[in-house]
Amino acid sequence: MKILLMLFLSLALFATDLTIEVKKKVQSLPSLAIEDASIMYDDSFKMRFFKALFADMNVISLFNVDKHRRLTYFNATSVVVDNKDMDYVLRYKLFEDDSGKLNVEIKLIHDDNPVFAKTYKISKKSAYVFLSHAIAYDINKYMGGDDIGWIKKRIVFANVVAPRKSEIVLADYTLTYRHVILKGGFNIFPKWANKQQSAIYYTSLSGAKPTLKYFDVRHGKIKTVASSDGMIVCSDVSEDGKKLLVTMAPSAQPDIYLYDVSRKSFKRVTSYSGIDVGGQFLGDDKIVFVSDRLGYPNIFAKKLSGSSVEQLVYYGRTNSACSAYKDYVVYEARESSNAFSKNTFNLHLISLHSDFIRRLTATGINQFPRFSDDGDAILFIKKYKNQSAIGIIRLAYNKNYLFPIKHGRIQSLDW
Repeated sequence: MKILLMLFLSLALFATDLTIEVKKKVQSLPSLAIEDASIMYDDSFKMRFFKALFADMNVISLFNVDKHRRLTYFNATSVVVDNKDMDYVLRYKLFEDDSGKLNVEIKLIHDDNPVFAKTYKISKKSAYVFLSHAIAYDINKYMGGDDIGWIKKRIVFANVVAPRKSEIVLADYTLTYRHVILKGGFNIFPKWANKQQSAIYYTSLSGAKPTLKYFDVRHGKIKTVASSDGMIVCSDVSEDGKKLLVTMAPSAQPDIYLYDVSRKSFKRVTSYSGIDVGGQFLGDDKIVFVSDRLGYPNIFAKKLSGSSVEQLVYYGRTNSACSAYKDYVVYEARESSNAFSKNTFNLHLISLHSDFIRRLTATGINQFPRFSDDGDAILFIKKYKNQSAIGIIRLAYNKNYLFPIKHGRIQSLDW
């Protein structure tokens, strides 16, 4: 049984405009149970892997996933008795091979028959969560779901560990795996430099002037791109990696500049006496950005080759931190009426081809929205009741998922 017809019909609503929210919930999804047939590793590690796999199978949004971990033998001819009424059973076996690598053998069972099977391996046990992501990716593909290549990608973020001290960290999208790639000094606003995720741009505030730097992650080499008085931040990188949108303030007021990587040259894109920041590419010749041209932060667009500026958002009084994908823009908006009260910041989605606004979150402070590179999902940070979490929004399925942040304070992130 593939994805149910009801689910297919609900997704059809998004074929023309993702800002139209699904009002009718999907009534039924196939049920899925997870069985652990591992023969090595301690119970603590086996439970961590189960929790990662349980989370991933929920995030792909194609199943109602049973929360219980049930033990069995990998070659058992039938599923566990408690799972006999489940539509699908995902059985896995963790084991270590002769070279010390972590292996996971899986089979997806339907009507007591294996319908999909595969073995995965990884060198570092600490990166086990990426095996879980790979399993979820393959099962989603088998079930006919939309491509979710983003689930296997890494995110990069700046983690503030002390006043004017930070680390730049690589992680999976749930922050289960974390690897510090740069520490010492105050380095913030990391941005992937290419689709291969082999390098990043970041801003160093450790010297006399704010400096934009390029860090080759694979080889550990750092190069200086440019410095500027006031500020310098790379807010977006073109799809081919050849152009950057950079916010600089050489004359006190920040504006957006286009940087040509091969020519090592800047071209000023905005020229305004107030604040223009956070530029995002919107196709080949258009950008969106945040500006206080109305006396408060709001979202605007302009062509790189023109001078006219277009207001995109007419809802809210403090709209900031936007991300763009094709004709869609997600932005952060303050929704409380008093600037000095306890604020609620929600994420909203707009399209350049309609007047609809879709609110994506409802409570707390929701920040740093980032589209996946295929537009299927949005990553963000949520703060609510003294707790922080990384969130992921599956737009086509109208579902949000949260993963607690247990260490540090995230300053900014990129996907």
